[in-house]
Amino acid sequence: MRLLLTGTEGYLGSLLAPMLMARGHKVLGVDTGFYKAGWLYNGTPCTAETLNKDLRTITAEDLVGVDAVVHMAELSNDPTGQLAPHITYEINHKGSVRLARLAKDAGIERFVYTSSCSVYGVATSGYVSEESPVNPQTAYAVCKTLVERDLTAMADDRFSPTFLRNATAFGASPRMRFDLVLNSLAGLAWTTKRIAMISDGTPWRPLVHALDIARAIACALEAPRDAVHAEVFNVGSTEQNYTVRQIADIVAGEFDGCELSFGAAASDNRSYRVSFDKIAERLPGFACAWDARKGAAQLRRLFERIDLDTATLTGRGHVRLTQLEHLLRTGQIDQNFFWVP
Repeated sequence: MRLLLTGTEGYLGSLLAPMLMARGHKVLGVDTGFYKAGWLYNGTPCTAETLNKDLRTITAEDLVGVDAVVHMAELSNDPTGQLAPHITYEINHKGSVRLARLAKDAGIERFVYTSSCSVYGVATSGYVSEESPVNPQTAYAVCKTLVERDLTAMADDRFSPTFLRNATAFGASPRMRFDLVLNSLAGLAWTTKRIAMISDGTPWRPLVHALDIARAIACALEAPRDAVHAEVFNVGSTEQNYTVRQIADIVAGEFDGCELSFGAAASDNRSYRVSFDKIAERLPGFACAWDARKGAAQLRRLFERIDLDTATLTGRGHVRLTQLEHLLRTGQIDQNFFWVP
């Protein structure tokens, strides 16, 4: 297939594009380039041809010859979404729906959308599944639910969307992110030999390795249409629901001499355990190859190899919110998040 992949230069995209190309697909990327400064190590065997374009400026001409779309390019986490909620809606909701309409009008049948388990927000008991009510707590999560709603309404014999609600990602990527919980804790364990949690670590978080997310996307693209048409899949494995305290314990155990401490209950009330039974049973070829312990060990080996330092860990290149704040403050992007000529 010839694929249009948005977000090729991001944390997931830099892993996904080479995987799809290795599986025989032709990939045309789209990326606005906000995070080009975030290259941590040389770990990409090949890169896709990429259009340097904002999601909101993609045209019908960009979709000529495309067989399927994989859409990941949005403002990419809860804190970033809260930086300018009205722009989050413009990009993450309206921009995503506009791209889907362009794809449908162009006769592109398959459309894979990367959603998030953050749509569940707060779930006080039991495991949430794809059938559970959503309870989004942030602009980022609300937009995910709106895109799912609007693209589901578009689904028909000519247009087949699939929604992948990813658990919280972790693991090494050339376009590294240190604003993800396991990655951040691993960075602290390496650079300071101390993880001092400001919370008590009781909230639940489901985790999934970035390479397993990439595998899920590839499987969704290659699955029979009937298996994925207008379907929602939580992406991860049920065994990988952890409390933040458990994540910290696992990370500290992989880094020799790391001290670990916890604080009081936090004001962030997001907590949810997720069932991943559906994807295990119904998405052909998918299974998670990674867990938190393997991911922490992978990061330890990487940090040793590249000699990760504190400046890199905390710098704007690998923290989405910090980078966007820098681009705004220096006038490189305007208040609508478009590049300034």
